[in-house]
Amino acid sequence: MTPEQYCQDKAARSGSSFYYSFLFLPPERRRAITALYAFCREVDDVVDEIHDKTIAASKLAWWRLEVERLYAGEPSHPVTRALQPHLEPFGIARKQLIEVIDGMQMDLDQNRYLDFEGLRLYCRRVAGVIGELSASIFGYRDPLTLRYADELGLAFQLTNIIRDVGEDARVGRVYIPLDDLQRHGLAAHQLLAARAADQDSEVFRAMMRDQVSRARGHYRKAFELLPEVDRRAQRPGLIMSAIYSALLDEIERDQYRVLTQRIALTPLRKLWLAWRTWVNGRPPRIAGH
Repeated sequence: MTPEQYCQDKAARSGSSFYYSFLFLPPERRRAITALYAFCREVDDVVDEIHDKTIAASKLAWWRLEVERLYAGEPSHPVTRALQPHLEPFGIARKQLIEVIDGMQMDLDQNRYLDFEGLRLYCRRVAGVIGELSASIFGYRDPLTLRYADELGLAFQLTNIIRDVGEDARVGRVYIPLDDLQRHGLAAHQLLAARAADQDSEVFRAMMRDQVSRARGHYRKAFELLPEVDRRAQRPGLIMSAIYSALLDEIERDQYRVLTQRIALTPLRKLWLAWRTWVNGRPPRIAGH
């Protein structure tokens, strides 16, 4: 198996919405974004699949060394070997890949966030940086596009957090800021219990409604930042936005029942949203005000 095939298999098996967003890219850009995505999946899997924190930390330390080997021209892993040809053409910087690993390290070091500002740093590392790298691969002319990509990454990560409240709680993680919970008279232990009765309370729904509203606000801010000159090149990000905003709508329609189930779109619906967005090239309409 070639490094490129390894990355393609990694992306396809994940079932992620990201996979649908780069289906329509030209071959060279598609290979670059697939390799980047595979890198992100590899380091994320360290945290998600290795339950011994000492071993996980050692694995992340190995990946830090592998990034150094990558920029020294001696990568050893299929993912970094696939990524190597794209470093210079697409401006993929060492410090950006290290920052992604720093974000994964945060998952080992803490499982609560006191406020949104603390959560924002986490989102910056695990999503905003990836947004900037992706925007570079898609192509841009106006530097403002990188600010759009960072903001869009934040919106994506907030959507992931909303979708995965119950899933994260079952492994002891609470990403909803604690001050948001307190403002609604809730506590982290109620999320960790992940009871159906809790998610059906109006208090829980009001708290989740605020989380969805915040995420939608960041989508709108990102779209306001996107320069017209780069809109066509940045269609893969708009595809992701269409899929994720549809997911937020679905969560809202299901009355925010995220504690006991994982709400998702079907592959066919994702493909339809991807095709429609690629053709019209416009940001999706975000519900609410």
